[in-house]
Amino acid sequence: MKDSRKGEALWSEWEGYAYHYSFGDSGVVFYTEDHVDVEHEIVRRALASCLQRDGIVSSLGQAFKLIDEGKIEQSYAGPVDGDMYWTICDDEGYTTEGTEVDTIHEITLVEVAYE
Repeated sequence: MKDSRKGEALWSEWEGYAYHYSFGDSGVVFYTEDHVDVEHEIVRRALASCLQRDGIVSSLGQAFKLIDEGKIEQSYAGPVDGDMYWTICDDEGYTTEGTEVDTIHEITLVEVAYE
């Protein structure tokens, strides 16, 4: 898997709509554009580095453990009516409320639980 994006830019904290959290208040979700294989070393390391950089863990070892125990989901999302925050949608661009997103983006989400 070749990815031309810089490692630091691969993952961002999800601030969008319609994601159903599995870990409640102790969960945090990160996403990246495209459907990626989180088991791939480069992708995994970029996410682990993001978790460490954001202060969720203090070591890469802890980050890898959270990723292994996390919830990984490939989905679709996009802005609705030009909103800067994306909303989860189906592969045809419709949200659970039946609203159509402006543009459909493939995304991979990873939810991790931390204390």
